[in-house]
Amino acid sequence: MNCSFDSPDNIDPTVLQFALTLEHLENVFYKGALSKFSPRDFTKAGYNADYYTNLQYIAHDEEQHVKLLSGALTAAGVTPVQACTYSFPYTDVQSFITLSSVLEGVGTSAYLGGAPLITSKDYLSVAGAILVSEALHTSLQRGAAGEVPFANPYGTALDPTSVYTLAAGFIKSCPSSNPALPFKPFPTLSVAMKSNKKHSGWKKHSKSAPIPCAGDKVEFTAASAIPDGSYVTFVSGLSVVSVKGESKGNSTTAAIPQVAEGQTYVFVSNKDVEGKLDDSAILFGPAILEVAPQPPTYDPNQQ
Repeated sequence: MNCSFDSPDNIDPTVLQFALTLEHLENVFYKGALSKFSPRDFTKAGYNADYYTNLQYIAHDEEQHVKLLSGALTAAGVTPVQACTYSFPYTDVQSFITLSSVLEGVGTSAYLGGAPLITSKDYLSVAGAILVSEALHTSLQRGAAGEVPFANPYGTALDPTSVYTLAAGFIKSCPSSNPALPFKPFPTLSVAMKSNKKHSGWKKHSKSAPIPCAGDKVEFTAASAIPDGSYVTFVSGLSVVSVKGESKGNSTTAAIPQVAEGQTYVFVSNKDVEGKLDDSAILFGPAILEVAPQPPTYDPNQQ
């Protein structure tokens, strides 16, 4: 792997530093959980020894990703960022697995969304190799959480600022020596779970909580008041669809579009951004919403 940069203005160091920031988070996340929970804890929660071994493999993978990215940056004359101090809101095995499936999904989306920014073919190949690993982790953890492991025919790309917005929620502090990343988090948006519990139509598609389907209405809570006329924009797979929100104060409600399946990213936008979402349109977000996929269909006669 060639670790040189073509010019000081090359964006590749920033992309690698950002990827390393995410890998540090995942590395600490898995090692912390494996230190906190014993194999017996997973057995009591209904998981076998093979699953625990697979978690150890994931922890191994994340450590290798950290070493690879750190080494590439060092070889290029760039000081790699160090791990931060994190806070992960899991309390038991099941909540750890649920959070893991979400984090792995975000990691996969981050590599997919960041790939077009990379200028070096060598780095792009490495990013693609890590993306495959993250996607495998995602499928394993989604299955463990009782969700469809591959609920969408396509991966969902997420831009660096949106990924950083989500990651920042787990970061308590970072070493002062870490260079600042050129991202400013968007104002936050979350799924209003307490309000959504009244929607009895939500079905229990996972071990952890009921999951909505396309067509169900979902309420979201923003960091501040949502302007009248705002849209709720759903990003899922290759689809970006805006729906007019029913807003009041810092809450808004919208029906899930038919194209949303699996881990979906939701934003409040200032306009209908059908097909493409850019930073200038984002008011709040992203929130992460798991959407139950449609029943699988296929034509056995189509070759």
